[in-house]
Amino acid sequence: MEKHEDLAVDIARRDLLRTTGTAMLAGLTAATIPGALPAAPQGQAPAATSKAASLGARLQGVQHFGLTVQNMDRAFEFYTEVLGGTEVMRDGDFQGERIHNTLLTDEDIIARERGVNPRTRGIPDLRGGTQRLDVRFVQFDNVVIELLQYRDAGQPMGRGNSFADPRELMSPAFPRSMHICFYLRDDVDFNVFIRDLEAESARRGMTQVKANRVITVATEQERRSAPIESNSNRITQGKSDGWSLIYCKGPEGEQLEFVQALGPVKRTFQEAFQARQRSLAGR
Repeated sequence: MEKHEDLAVDIARRDLLRTTGTAMLAGLTAATIPGALPAAPQGQAPAATSKAASLGARLQGVQHFGLTVQNMDRAFEFYTEVLGGTEVMRDGDFQGERIHNTLLTDEDIIARERGVNPRTRGIPDLRGGTQRLDVRFVQFDNVVIELLQYRDAGQPMGRGNSFADPRELMSPAFPRSMHICFYLRDDVDFNVFIRDLEAESARRGMTQVKANRVITVATEQERRSAPIESNSNRITQGKSDGWSLIYCKGPEGEQLEFVQALGPVKRTFQEAFQARQRSLAGR
């Protein structure tokens, strides 16, 4: 049975999410999240939930972050070979009315109401099969990232560019903008990490990978020539004491953040997590 049939798409998507959820739970270890509680044994019925219980009490945390990419192979190389993620699984060639409606109903309605060509709003034709959707899931220590590419039907999976042009306006200050934040280990030299990240990305031809600097620079040459200590912003007072961060563009032009939490701010996050676990265990 081919994937464009509704039942096949439904089953494939369900199995994809179930497999990735298992991989993410495996990544939530005590080494990365102090005080993490073990998952319930497989097959064990969930505890009864009152209708009055909060919606949050019915959640199991964040399953993954999604990123729609222009070039799947380039993005996959960056998140696995450069940043060290591990492939969970890949699937694709998704098409048909059911999956189109699942993902794009709202955008279709807006395009119809405004009388505009759906493509100008970045709406692929999955319904008719003119475009297809491919996905790859990448596991990090405590989170999964889903890479999505909407490609023309004649374009082989994982090759070439998306059916739509990339967005040009990518400022993180725009409402609805999103970013992926990576957490550096305690013993990593943040400034050296950023230097090496840019160098390795440039070696692979990923010239879009550029981190900001904490000093004012007016040109790309000044950014590259800035002293290494300007590669990260270390906060040393207030509630965020011990927090270091910098924003960076990824190979697709996506907004990334790298952070490190040491000292007081690390304890703040640990205590908040442990308090939440105690609260959940007491329900």
